[in-house]
Amino acid sequence: MKKYNFDELVDRTNTNSLKYDAREQVFGTMDVLPLWVADMDFKTPDFVMDALRKRLEHEVLAYTFRGDSYSDAILNWLEQRHDWKIDKEWLSFSPGVVAGLTLAIETYSKAGDEVILQPPVYFPFFDSIKGTGRKLVENPLKLQNGRYTFDFEDLKRKITPNTKMLLLCNPQNPGGMVWTREELTQLATICLENNVLIISDEIHADLVFDGYKHIPLASLSDEIADNCVVLMSGSKTFNIAGLTTSFVVIPNKRLLVRYNRSLQVPHLHMGNIFGSLALETALREGADWVDQMMDYLQENYRFLETFLKEKVPQIVPMKPEATYLIWLDFSACKLTDDELNDRLINAGVGLNRGIQFGTQGKGYMRINIACPKATLEQALIRIEQAFA
Repeated sequence: MKKYNFDELVDRTNTNSLKYDAREQVFGTMDVLPLWVADMDFKTPDFVMDALRKRLEHEVLAYTFRGDSYSDAILNWLEQRHDWKIDKEWLSFSPGVVAGLTLAIETYSKAGDEVILQPPVYFPFFDSIKGTGRKLVENPLKLQNGRYTFDFEDLKRKITPNTKMLLLCNPQNPGGMVWTREELTQLATICLENNVLIISDEIHADLVFDGYKHIPLASLSDEIADNCVVLMSGSKTFNIAGLTTSFVVIPNKRLLVRYNRSLQVPHLHMGNIFGSLALETALREGADWVDQMMDYLQENYRFLETFLKEKVPQIVPMKPEATYLIWLDFSACKLTDDELNDRLINAGVGLNRGIQFGTQGKGYMRINIACPKATLEQALIRIEQAFA
């Protein structure tokens, strides 16, 4: 088995990288280590790059379609990695998970309808709801014993006859929760009883730590599968977000037909040659790479946890069950969110502000540990110097 090198430092500057080349716009200076945007500093896997290079040898980049081999790669991956056997006919496409989620909101609801969100949560979801003219209803997560959980009683109180859907983040971003079968079943049952459709973002499904298992929402039962839309991608798993290719699983044929119609009207359904090829290749050949990458991420988290406990104990990480995004609690530092952000920037570290993820993120920051350990260590030393 090939051994991959995740310690390699890759210069990403001057590539129009959002993470690196937009530092001036985001942080007011280029002089920060950027550990914010949810992509990796690891090279995209060599087998993906080789497939793209080979395709470039054919010098016609015209219209293409996604064939059976593409669908088969997805079906095999879901069955082997997640014990989820799906039908090929359930598959659809989206340029990205947020695009698919927004399209689902527009497809299955109308302006003024209520959409439930469970903050703190990935911040583009707020725009997807408000930007489509829907009413955002918050069902905040509860913090118990250092872990977020659903607040089912609050959810029941918040649902009205005008509530059309709930947006689920599974695994959860930024907290890194891998929702259990029991948690998901209770959530899905409440939504079923109230005719609330669930749109489930499962983009981090492959990034689960040892001891946990991702449960695709639609795998729970036929009844639950009939009441959900699942959004997935290889973009986080294989660092191919720039190829704007995601897939959608919709077991309910009536819902699938409606989604596909919404996708085809603006001609978004075709995707692009390289995104389709990269995803198919990654899912066919990427199991060993993902396993090694996850081992590396877990070691990075252990390093971060130990460093903070020993050097800056007032900064407390939420122990992740999945994702390479770690939720850091700075509340003991007694700083405003602006003061906290400014101190980190002045220390030369660029993180995501917790308040972006909802008011529940006050006093938190999100750090991306999908980078060489040397980069993470340098960032933590800067944080130590700023807060010790």
